[in-house]
Amino acid sequence: MPNRNQLVVQQSRGALEQLKWEVAQELGIPLDPGYNGDKATRDMGAIGGNMVRRLVQIAEQQLAGRFR
Repeated sequence: MPNRNQLVVQQSRGALEQLKWEVAQELGIPLDPGYNGDKATRDMGAIGGNMVRRLVQIAEQQLAGRFR
């Protein structure tokens, strides 16, 4: 099965990793520096969903600033 989680902009890896940790901390979900496969699917989904929400918000703000 191919990996679909390839970044379009490779330089964004660090920023996305930082965002993941920030969101997890805000939600009170403890993450380990390495492997997190033993965590609940619900918790990991909450982190991912909130990351997407935040990324959409950032994109909307950037677009709004462009068209002022």
